[in-house]
Amino acid sequence: MRLFGLPLLRHTSALPRLSPPSVTGSCCLHQGAFTGHPAQCHIIHCRCQQGRGVSTTLGQHVQDLSGPEQRLLNKLYGGLVGGQRASLAESITLVETQHPRKKELAQVLLQRVLAHRKEQEIQNGGKPVAFRIGLSGPPGAGKSSFIEVVGKMLTARGHKVSVLAVDPSSCTTGGSLLGDKTRMTELSRDMNAFIRPSPASGTLGGVTRTTNEAIVLCEGAGYDIVLVETVGVGQSEFAVADMVDMFVLLIPPAGGDELQGIKRGIIERADLVVVTKSDGDLVVPARRIQAEYTSALKLLRRQSKSWNPKVVRASSLTSEGIPEVWAKMESYRDTMVASGEFQGRRRNQQKVWMWSLIQENVLLHFQNHPSVRDALPHLEERVTKGAISPGLAADLLLKAFSSS
Repeated sequence: MRLFGLPLLRHTSALPRLSPPSVTGSCCLHQGAFTGHPAQCHIIHCRCQQGRGVSTTLGQHVQDLSGPEQRLLNKLYGGLVGGQRASLAESITLVETQHPRKKELAQVLLQRVLAHRKEQEIQNGGKPVAFRIGLSGPPGAGKSSFIEVVGKMLTARGHKVSVLAVDPSSCTTGGSLLGDKTRMTELSRDMNAFIRPSPASGTLGGVTRTTNEAIVLCEGAGYDIVLVETVGVGQSEFAVADMVDMFVLLIPPAGGDELQGIKRGIIERADLVVVTKSDGDLVVPARRIQAEYTSALKLLRRQSKSWNPKVVRASSLTSEGIPEVWAKMESYRDTMVASGEFQGRRRNQQKVWMWSLIQENVLLHFQNHPSVRDALPHLEERVTKGAISPGLAADLLLKAFSSS
């Protein structure tokens, strides 16, 4: 989650002690903006007891909400848990915004959705109610075609599928085509599917900085399968593996030999490798690639004690192998849930993304610091002229930041 904005933190010391939800029957976190089921409030109350300072800060979010803001959050939350796609789209737009105040509103909404999801997990016996799958691969591997075929198959079986597709952004103009949805014409018309393209906006790892929060919103809206498609830039797409339950690597039949597969590095994080376009004249090359990647995986260290990564073939054109791919995914989920690694992986991912967002916000705070802004142009000029080294300039800026 993102760091909370300073304007809502200024009165935290004046907040009253939070009372148990059994007394009031309303959520202590969202008092004034939301009233919820006592079970949800109990979840928040337990969290409050564990970290009283953090919960006090969160409670102040709601106390500072204006009437229109409360009505907006009530409308978004009500539509979200009711399964309205328009409310889900508007909620994702809210978490993607760069506006400081709207970022804070997004955090209030996310906390409410997290409480709702936690209650659902309790009712489900402590097991996650959704399955998150990350899909990556080089450009031209057929990721969008694969998602459409798999998505249509899953919705026909009664699942609700959400697709978070990340498009690359131009390094010169900053714009994105956001064209993935246009290549999933059948799935985009399915009422049990939701497709949301988002720009990468220069973030490394092939995912946006808010993808993790968008996943939470999709799960809150009742989507039990969440597919995250990355931009397909090659070796650096490790970020998506830190937000999904299963990481699937898609490779075309002409993807190189097993040595190239190891050099990619990304194969180390794959739980399942799918050789796409296994049809027609490409069946023989696809079989060869399948055998080579199977041998390559044997040389790599296992990530899980319970699961050995598999290599399968599939064709989005003929749908051959697609049911078998989903069967492998279900087998992975069942195996990991039974061993306890599924839940442990999610807990570790939350910590990883917390520190990722801390690093991002600390850098932003550093760049906007008055002392750094004053010294930066002069030091940049001296670095470009070769008067001082970049390392010395960095040390001077850090000293200016810390001394003030």
